Amino acid sequence: MNVTLRGRPQPHRTVTFDRKQNAVRLIEQRLLPHEFKIVGTPDFRATAAAIADMVVRGAGAIGATAAYGLAQGALAFRGRDLKRFSVHVETVYQVLKNARPTAVDPVNAMDGVRAAMVAGATVAEQQALALAAAEEFAREDVRHCEAIGRHGAKLIRNGMRVLTHCNAGWLAFVDIGTATAPLYAAQAQGKKFHVFCDETRPRSQGATLTAWELAQQKIPHQIIADNAAGHLMQRGEIDLVIVGSDRTLGRTGEVANKIGTYTKAVLAARHKIPFYVAIPLSTIDWDLRRGFDIPIEERHEDEVLGAWGVVGGRKGKRTYIRVANPTSGARNPGFDVTPAELITGIITPVGIFKPRELWGRRRELGRAR
Repeated sequence: MNVTLRGRPQPHRTVTFDRKQNAVRLIEQRLLPHEFKIVGTPDFRATAAAIADMVVRGAGAIGATAAYGLAQGALAFRGRDLKRFSVHVETVYQVLKNARPTAVDPVNAMDGVRAAMVAGATVAEQQALALAAAEEFAREDVRHCEAIGRHGAKLIRNGMRVLTHCNAGWLAFVDIGTATAPLYAAQAQGKKFHVFCDETRPRSQGATLTAWELAQQKIPHQIIADNAAGHLMQRGEIDLVIVGSDRTLGRTGEVANKIGTYTKAVLAARHKIPFYVAIPLSTIDWDLRRGFDIPIEERHEDEVLGAWGVVGGRKGKRTYIRVANPTSGARNPGFDVTPAELITGIITPVGIFKPRELWGRRRELGRAR
């Protein structure tokens, strides 16, 4: 997508790789929307830390980052002993896998990289194959988002008011995004619509990231408090909900996504508003049998008890401010699980399906691979 810097639009991707420096290059998302900055992670442990600390976040983006991180770790190995190399790669894999446990994209991405590496007969060949596979995952992520946009754009009619939750935009993927892909495709078709961005506490990715994206793209939008969605639905001011997913169960159609998604699905069902989930194929978990088995990340209580912002104007200092009662603690689950019966449809690169249709279409959706 294009980012306007110093008055000029410039193309950027969320995640890239610098082969010369053996570094993963990332947009530092914690600084947005106040500052746009590209940072590099010098080794696989720093790459894992960037995922855990949410320098980079979003299903596809951390999938691509993990894939590049695995290649980065493989390329850092010195020597020709394949057994020692294999042990090293397993260490890299586990470190990256544990960075954020709820999303399945990093595991699927790294499994794809490791499967490609098997064809190499030497350490050097496997290293080259690792980077090639990581690059292909990133390209495929973009292709999937483009296809999601084509399929999802047909859901958007002129004059619609669309609700989003969190950020499933191009910042959450290598480019284009999933929940935003239909919006961008519909805009390109000349359709006129309005987007309500849930602020998405506690990290406010809707208010900071989705709103910034839509502003860059010049799509009419407004930020709303998370608790305002039900009020707007009750008054007929929301026509469609589109969200992303960090893990979708292929067997059941259940969806794990940013905390608050389940609440919006319940509200949408109550008011008979279509509720869609947009996902690339890398977000599908074909193994888990029920949503309660999805590991739900518990993040630090400080995210709930305060907020980060900029003090002193647009170029001011980024500062954390405590807003809650000083003697109180907090619970901070990062995700929740939405049952299949609350989901109108799942927008995939292959087409739009009912949640419980996924398993029956598993070969079409990449399960055979």
